[in-house]
Amino acid sequence: MKSLTLAASLALAIGVAAPSLVSPKYAQASEPTLVNQQVTDALSNPLRTAANVERDQYRHPGETLSFFEIKPSDTLVELWPGGGWYAEILAPYLAKEGHYIAANFDANPPEGLEVPGYRIRLGKALDSWLQSHSDKLGQASSIPFDPPRLVSLGAPNSADAVLTFRNLHNWAKAGALEQVFASVYEVLKPGGTFGVVEHRANPGMDLSTGYMVQDEMIALAEKVGFTLVASSEVNANPKDSKDHPKGVWTLPPSLRLGEQDKAKYLAIGESDRMTLKFIKKPKA
Repeated sequence: MKSLTLAASLALAIGVAAPSLVSPKYAQASEPTLVNQQVTDALSNPLRTAANVERDQYRHPGETLSFFEIKPSDTLVELWPGGGWYAEILAPYLAKEGHYIAANFDANPPEGLEVPGYRIRLGKALDSWLQSHSDKLGQASSIPFDPPRLVSLGAPNSADAVLTFRNLHNWAKAGALEQVFASVYEVLKPGGTFGVVEHRANPGMDLSTGYMVQDEMIALAEKVGFTLVASSEVNANPKDSKDHPKGVWTLPPSLRLGEQDKAKYLAIGESDRMTLKFIKKPKA
């Protein structure tokens, strides 16, 4: 049986017609705000590894966090921080006045539950990093998050912001994306920010590529109750043709083909990404 395209799969899930083109409603993306000094300082904090700093050229953390208007006093939840790339910036940034919460891979899943080994490894590593640097990270903490099994992100209306970077495709494959968005809506305070960065598909691309259709993500967030207030092209990459043999993982940092055509994919750089800012408005 032929697999459904990404647009068709999500259209069935959220009850909207699959778009053939990105809606003109979202065609004009706003420019990112200037990077504020506190974010700049966080980018140069001593807990960041050299390898992660090298990727700033692709991930634009200063512009991205300034665009999301993340404040040092925020209570912020990061969904699936993985190897901790953004945790190295956000946890120190929020250490004095705010609270960084990692909605982490479950490092201790129930016996008998099949969980990819890398998730357990990365979950334990991040928990260990938070604990070993607790003197520099204030209230920073971790909670297990494993949709659809574990979906709570904390007490309702308790977070100022929730951010996710390059994770939506994982939850879509698990059939849990709407549930994740609903959990985000629940934990955010009214007026709170939901910031999304994700690999951006061309319409009609298959879910297996790792790319997601921007209009579909906006439609799903709006279905749950969010309002899109701005989008940015700060993480766009026009060099990304999105037709790679191993999907998005063909590109750096994964370089799934190893040495094969490595120079070609390094020249392209990391994926073309959408950057979306939603806010929670109370439901009528």
